[in-house]
Amino acid sequence: MRRNILWLLSTLTGLVLLLSYRTSTMGADPGAAAHAAAPPTGDGFDGSVAHTRWGDVQVRITVDGGRITDVQVLTHPDGNRRDQQINDYALPILHDEAIAAQSADIDTVSGATVTSDGYRESLQAAIDAAHL
Repeated sequence: MRRNILWLLSTLTGLVLLLSYRTSTMGADPGAAAHAAAPPTGDGFDGSVAHTRWGDVQVRITVDGGRITDVQVLTHPDGNRRDQQINDYALPILHDEAIAAQSADIDTVSGATVTSDGYRESLQAAIDAAHL
């Protein structure tokens, strides 16, 4: 019994030492530093189409020096006059908040919850595509 306990403890010690060993190849990727040095720039990073119950929402972001400089709405619900009224009000607010936040972490516009959710979803996909 004592021999089994010693064997178990020595095996566990060996495993801990083996798993905690750091090699010279572990750590930062040298290519990541070079990639981080040049922030993305470009116009036309499209987000995915967010399918909402009132219609699709899709945005495109313009990036300059790693910052979002513009957000264009490519698709939004416009099936009736009420959709048009809501979007005429909500989309400029969502645009300004996205530019200010530099992320998809923006507030929902009251009265335009579904459009706001779709906007955020597509915006996050566009940010991911731009590698921001």
